[in-house]
Amino acid sequence: MSSERPVSPGTFGRRLLPIVVKLTISVVLLAILLSRVDLAGLWASARSASAAWLVVALALYALTVAGATWRWHLLLDLQHVRLPTRTLLGSYLVATFFNNFLPSNIGGDVVRIRDTARPAGSKTLATTIVLVDRVLGLMGLVLVAALGATLAASWRGQAPSPIWPSWLWAGFIAGAAATVPAVVAPARFGRLLQPLTIMHPTWVGEKIDTLTNALGRFRERPAALAGCFTGAVAVQALLVVYYFAVVHALHMPVTVLDLAVIVPISLVVQLIPVSVNGFGVREAAFSLYFTRLHLPIQSAVLLSLMATALIMFFSLTGAAVYVSRGR
Repeated sequence: MSSERPVSPGTFGRRLLPIVVKLTISVVLLAILLSRVDLAGLWASARSASAAWLVVALALYALTVAGATWRWHLLLDLQHVRLPTRTLLGSYLVATFFNNFLPSNIGGDVVRIRDTARPAGSKTLATTIVLVDRVLGLMGLVLVAALGATLAASWRGQAPSPIWPSWLWAGFIAGAAATVPAVVAPARFGRLLQPLTIMHPTWVGEKIDTLTNALGRFRERPAALAGCFTGAVAVQALLVVYYFAVVHALHMPVTVLDLAVIVPISLVVQLIPVSVNGFGVREAAFSLYFTRLHLPIQSAVLLSLMATALIMFFSLTGAAVYVSRGR
């Protein structure tokens, strides 16, 4: 007989409710935005997009995936976890597919953790590496946005800026102040986590030890860790160039400096777990920024949806990798 216990209706309902709420928010936001645009014109603009520039955009996105895989490989190497780059690239592609086609922003992280837990000898260590990778990526996003906003404000001169660069620099400094001490003084960071051991002294204590040891190994190689952060900034800058290629494909008058602001901001906003894969929230962020630039909402929605559609198309390579694994 099977030892699996059936899921109770109450448990199933609790699992389903967050998805329903996210889906509702995405549908409502998209409905509001689409009600303010000419759908026929939107479709006509999408159909007239330059195929050559869309191919360039896909190539640029492939470079961002390669760069992100390299950063993950370097972080694993700093923890003495050796895996072939080809294996990590396949795992990252599968993770990209899961991130784009599952109603969650962390499905891909689960894949990466699962694929590296055994070679790392610890699921906690694999999770720590992915978490550090995420933090570096987020910090890179905010830095690119801050630099883009500063350069855009300087380029505009006396014209009002859509967003104050000081806000973004404050966010970057606050993020650095919150994360750098964990690497500089991992033992002290571990002591801050000790109250959590009240839940399960042995199990939680072992996880904290693994975490602090991993942070200690990162501290021993500051130059390599700085290289990982530089790679994170480069990947986010490449992502901005990817959107710039989509802008060219759609023949829109949007500068790369403005994209350097709104693309990172939209990516940070969609990390908030209130929508299905950022749909609706991402388009709303683009619309608000484009409105400040005196550009039509239709352009904002079209750019956001077209760029997302291309990413989802590219992520199907991850589905092919997943199927080839025989799972």
